[in-house]
Amino acid sequence: MKSYVIGLDYGSDSVRAVLIDTQNGAELASSVHNYRRWQSQMYCDASKNQFRQHPLDHIEGLQNTVTAVLQTSGVDPKSVKGICIDTTGSSPMPVTEDGTALVFVEGFEENPNAMMVLWKDHTAIKEANEINELARSWGGEDFTKYEGGIYSSEWFWAKILHVIREDEEVKKGSYSWMEHCDYLTWILCDETSLDAFKRSRCAAGHKAMWHESWGGLPAKEFLNQLNPYLAELRDNLYETTFTSEEIAGKLNSEWADKLGLTTDTVIAVGTFDAHAGAVGAKIDEETLVRVMGTSTCDIMVSSKNNLGETTVKGICGQVDGSVIPNFIGLEAGQSAFGDVLAWFKNVLQWPIDNLILNSSILSDDQKEKLKAEAEQNFIRSLASQAEQIPMSEIIPIALDWVNGRRTPDANQELKSAISGISLGTKAPHLFKALVNSICFGSKMIVERFQEEGVKISSVIGIGGVARKSPFIMQTLANVLNMPIKVAESDQAPALGAAIYAAVAAGIHPNVIEASKIMGSDFEAEYFPQKDQVKVYEQFLEEYKRLGNFVESTTKG
Repeated sequence: MKSYVIGLDYGSDSVRAVLIDTQNGAELASSVHNYRRWQSQMYCDASKNQFRQHPLDHIEGLQNTVTAVLQTSGVDPKSVKGICIDTTGSSPMPVTEDGTALVFVEGFEENPNAMMVLWKDHTAIKEANEINELARSWGGEDFTKYEGGIYSSEWFWAKILHVIREDEEVKKGSYSWMEHCDYLTWILCDETSLDAFKRSRCAAGHKAMWHESWGGLPAKEFLNQLNPYLAELRDNLYETTFTSEEIAGKLNSEWADKLGLTTDTVIAVGTFDAHAGAVGAKIDEETLVRVMGTSTCDIMVSSKNNLGETTVKGICGQVDGSVIPNFIGLEAGQSAFGDVLAWFKNVLQWPIDNLILNSSILSDDQKEKLKAEAEQNFIRSLASQAEQIPMSEIIPIALDWVNGRRTPDANQELKSAISGISLGTKAPHLFKALVNSICFGSKMIVERFQEEGVKISSVIGIGGVARKSPFIMQTLANVLNMPIKVAESDQAPALGAAIYAAVAAGIHPNVIEASKIMGSDFEAEYFPQKDQVKVYEQFLEEYKRLGNFVESTTKG
């Protein structure tokens, strides 16, 4: 009998499931589920950077996508040997002592603070600043040193500290907190003890300051100075963490019935989407894998011998085994990538939404068709015209910090800016400036790795932007002055999760061998255009000058 595995990839807007043949990595079926509540932006307030998600969106997506791929493929449920889940992160949520999400407890049903705090939620800037200040001043271990030396408001402890200060009832009602990838893995597993449940090494190391050298999570003495609740919480979290080729448990009977699978199906330890995506794209040493969506995560791996005692400054962590066991996983990223262009689209679309679609001249049917046509052609038309603007023409300079800066040197207080606008500046010019900005932000990440002695020989792009926008990818190749391969798979993170599941189920001996057999091929490669490279080098210097000015003004 053939053997198959399922990879589940939870993004910001939707979850994707893939059913994969473990012999060759072929995708037999895939399914996508958009989060219903999230689409209406329930429990969110963009004006104060609050982005929360209800776990029902994720649970409904889990059942709908898995049952869909099984039905579409028609495979024997007994042949599905493993499941692995990757998610966004850091996206923690409070749970009770038996592992129930707090939002499912009476009295908390509509409370955003009892829900998952999405990675892009930046309500905890003040708390992150406190963590950084204490880490440098308290006289003990600097628990941020393997997190790039700067703790971010996007991460575990800062978010929890913010929520429990804001909401006494959530503070009292929560026994523990779980990362998104851990919670969804937990509800599938036959493990019944929350204290014994295997938590993700990837999540803990990159976002919760977990490190073996100091015995796991930060010391209670340190956490107590932030808030006594955090010191108490540490006892209800974990000491040991696990990599994602390990078994978290077997599928419990409740979910076996819901999904139409058997209780012999192995559930692998959860992980983060970008790290799984790197595995799906066959990551190797000296390769930078860019997961390009609403934001980016930039992933590398290094042998312990090559990295030595170096702690890379200003990135999002270096963690043993977070990508490939026995290799150090390095993470960086941009807080907004596709989101920069989505913001611009929303600005330009205001007249359509508020004037044209409210017009009494058009019928409802015409309005719907017009809206659909605009949605389909908006970015494509802008990109087409922006691409035709000659490099000799004056292009504004923009910063990509519309959601703060993740790397290098996390600072979520920073805001975007645009300079060089004139009466001749039109929408395509601004669009090109924004595309340049996200590519310049990418270059800053590459430069930081290189400055810290981490060699980059090749770049791989995965995700919707990489596959759908030749204009952005060619610009990126010119700015980085490096060739960029694009992974063929539409679902590289889900494929990477499936690879972990195949190793956990004992089908392949290790992640490296499984990735070679099951990982994605490449569908395109972009090469730097020499005449463009020199021009972009000049633009990059202007980007840096604008960035220095805005950052110094922010600090002032």
